[in-house]
This record gives sequence, structure tokens and C-alpha cells, in this order.
Amino acid sequence: MAPEKLAAATIAVHAGRPARVPGAPVNTPISLSSTYNAGREDEKVDYSYAREDHESGVAFETALGALEGGHAIGYASGMAAISGALALAAPGAIVVTPPVGYSGMLAATSALSTSGHIQRRVVDTTNLDELASALEGAQMLWLETPANPTLNITDLARASELAHQSGAIVVADSTFSTPVLTRPLDFGVDVVIHSVTKWIAGHSDLLLGAAITRDEQILAKLRSGRVISGAITGPFESWLALRGLRTMPLRVKASCASALELANRLQGAPGVASVIYPGLATHPGHEIAKTQMAGGFGAVLSITMKGGIEAARELCEQVEIFTHATSVGGVESLIERRKRWSAESELVPESLVRISVGIEDVEDLWRDLSQALKRLS
Repeated sequence: MAPEKLAAATIAVHAGRPARVPGAPVNTPISLSSTYNAGREDEKVDYSYAREDHESGVAFETALGALEGGHAIGYASGMAAISGALALAAPGAIVVTPPVGYSGMLAATSALSTSGHIQRRVVDTTNLDELASALEGAQMLWLETPANPTLNITDLARASELAHQSGAIVVADSTFSTPVLTRPLDFGVDVVIHSVTKWIAGHSDLLLGAAITRDEQILAKLRSGRVISGAITGPFESWLALRGLRTMPLRVKASCASALELANRLQGAPGVASVIYPGLATHPGHEIAKTQMAGGFGAVLSITMKGGIEAARELCEQVEIFTHATSVGGVESLIERRKRWSAESELVPESLVRISVGIEDVEDLWRDLSQALKRLS
């Protein structure tokens, strides 16, 4: 049956497996070999050297590509995937980026702009009028939706349309949405970026990234760039990521449901000034999120604290089930004050606490947050 006729949960389980040949393994084995037999010089072989491709990596890429509806390329980390996509921009090209987003992307584009490799043009991508003006002469538009950690929602279809009218390609970091909730390629995006470390792998035990596209020319450039940079995924990490991907739809569905429940309960909770979550009707991007996120609004919510920095710090230190640590997307729930990182956008409030909801029982999570909020001095 064609993959486009299957649900994400079914694709996640079955894509990227070996051919169903009697006696063949159900799972692709870990390919622990750096080099492969060449055969005759005029003979075409699938693999030559593991810096270019290996069976474990291809199996993972096949599964992720099927979920996103494109061709996936794995990278050694999410930052490696971001760097690979940014390399698509010609030297000195104008790259339009949002003012808020993943701090690694902000740092990378800032450094590239300072060195003269690109011209970075910062604009609020949720404001389509401002975006249209900023795209004049641009070669690339970088989107992130929901944005980390403020959860801004950008209209993927309209933003992509505006970018293409200006001759720019569109790259969208969809880590917070996952292929389960959003397939950005369906909305006109040219390249999708994922930190596979997060929900796709889902267990906080590996570093891996990916870029997905339907454009054959872009695919060739990404693949060539990965070979040159040596940023390919390791076989064991690829195997772990594929194993995590198999259960991603179940994990994402559970975490999204819990995140929405916690977001609703935190409204009006003692010490909480505001709750930021795309699933709330009060979120400015809620209506857009409903059109491009199917089955949930993500597993991350952010709150700001009435007591400012000290209250935000204390909340993170008082929790008992939540883990006070950076990152998102694991089976365990994580919490942190984002402005403890110097690379975070200046637009992120000092009192903002980002909460990544895992797969624990939501009542246990609520009791933990409640007791921590009550203990604030």
C-alpha cells in the first residue's frame, strides 16, 4: 500500500525495514563497518565508505522521509543539520530569520552574518506584511514553528508563498511539531529541519539531526555537503533513532494531551503570570496552529512567573518528578528557565520557564507542579 495512504503511526512502524525475504531480519542490523567490498571497478555498489552512507543510516532516513513525505538526510546532530541547510545559501546571500527561535540557530546565523558569509535580516515571521518587505532580495527564509521557547506560530503556507514570490527557498525547523503533527513540505516549505535528538528519537540518549526535502537539486547539495563536512550519523545512533521513531506517534500523542491539560490547569495557578501554549484559544497563533497542526499542539508549554527571575529559578529547583535540565522531547518531563543561557534571544522574558512534557501520568505531573508552586517563597 502506498505510504501516502497510511497513517503516521503505521508508517512509523513499517517504513525503513528490510525486504520481506524468507530468512531476512525484520530489523536492519547495525552496520559496524567503515568500508565495503568494491567488486569490479565498473560494478555499481550501494555502499563504498561509511562517511558517505551506511545501512543503518539509510534505514532511518527512509523511515523519516516516508513520515515527512520527502527524502531525508541524517546528520550527526541537529546543529549539523542546521549548518548543512544554511550552506545552501550562496556567500553573502540575504537570509531572513525570526528574532526568536532555537538558540543554536540564532548563534549560527549571527556568527555567519558577522563573518560576512551571509547577510542576516531579522523579522517577525508571524507578521506577514513585515515578512513580505524583508524578503526583497533574499535567497533563504528560515522559519521555526512552534518557535522555541516562546511558541510563536508562523503561517507556513503564506510565508512560503511570499518567499517563493521573492525567489527565496524556505527552510523550516519543525522539531517542536514533529512529523506526527505537521508535514511542512505539504505547506510549500522546501527543506524541513529536525533535531532528531528530541521527539523522533525520544529518549534523551543520542545526538542526531535531519533535513528533508522533495527537491532533487537541494537533496544533491545537502548530500554532497554532508560528505564534505563529515557530519554523517553514526550507525549505532541511527539504529537508536529508528527504534525511537517506531513509537514516536504514541509518545507525541500522549505528551500533547498532557501538555494541553497542564496548560489549562496552570492558567490562574498561584505565582503564574501567563501560560503560553498554541492549544489555548488565548494564544495569538491558535487559529493558524489548528490549520497546520493535526492531532495536537505540541508537547512544550512555557509560563512566565509573577515573582520574576527568582520565582522561575525556585520553581525549577522545587520540582520532584520534572527534571531540571535543558532539552525537550524525551519520555521524561523537563523544566528550565531559558534565560539562564546567554545565547537565548533578548525577546525571551527573564521569568520564562519552558516545560517539556513527557509521558508520565498527567496527574502526577500536575501534583508536582502544584507542590512546587506552593513552596515558592
